[in-house]
Amino acid sequence: MDLNLKGKVALVTGGGRDTGGQIAETLAAEGAIVAVNYRKSKDEAEAVVKSIEAAGGQAKAYQADIGHYDQVTAMVDQIVADFGRVDILVNNAGYVVYKKFVDTTPEQWKAQIDTCLYGAIHCCHAVAPYMEKQNGGRIISLVGDSSRIGEANLALAAAARGGTIALGKSLARELGRFNVCVNTVSLGLVQTAHSDAAFLEKHMEKIVKAYPVRRIGNPNDIAPMVAFLSSDEASWITGQVISVNGGFSMV
Repeated sequence: MDLNLKGKVALVTGGGRDTGGQIAETLAAEGAIVAVNYRKSKDEAEAVVKSIEAAGGQAKAYQADIGHYDQVTAMVDQIVADFGRVDILVNNAGYVVYKKFVDTTPEQWKAQIDTCLYGAIHCCHAVAPYMEKQNGGRIISLVGDSSRIGEANLALAAAARGGTIALGKSLARELGRFNVCVNTVSLGLVQTAHSDAAFLEKHMEKIVKAYPVRRIGNPNDIAPMVAFLSSDEASWITGQVISVNGGFSMV
């Protein structure tokens, strides 16, 4: 692709590993300066930064727990201090407890909602004033298909990310006048280096039957769509939920 992101500054939450890392590297390959956010995985985030730099790009790692608003605002202010602006926000970070609802605890509810919903709220609230002032920006949030169609054992994550979808649609209406487009990418199952390999190996034959393309996803399936939505080529797309899911759901 040639999406002309040169000079754009992108913040990717949870950008130090897995799908977030691939998104960070893809945006950098398209010319963006990438702020790689991490909570605990400092070494992995620094490895993504080094990979981007080795390929001729520019990136920097930033530690912040997106569940805490003060940490997010400090991070975003520092990114703007370092690079002068923030053009792209990718709400990628998430936390999921796969468990039957009646067996979950309030602590587990809070952890998922703090990251999956409040994390997106915090990041959007922190970047929006900068995007309004510079009259341009892109916000892309990643959610799982469970947030639209429901899925057993994922009630809390689905609820939190359903809220993220509603947030994005509302912000698309508020921020459109400032040339800020806000969209959501809804995913099927994506296999990464941190997936439960034993579970997938045991159940893969059954799992892929739910996918018309007869395979689950990988980070390389996701990153190009995020890069496209980050670009000027997508300047008339906003308030949408776009499926990248191998046909798992067709909503």
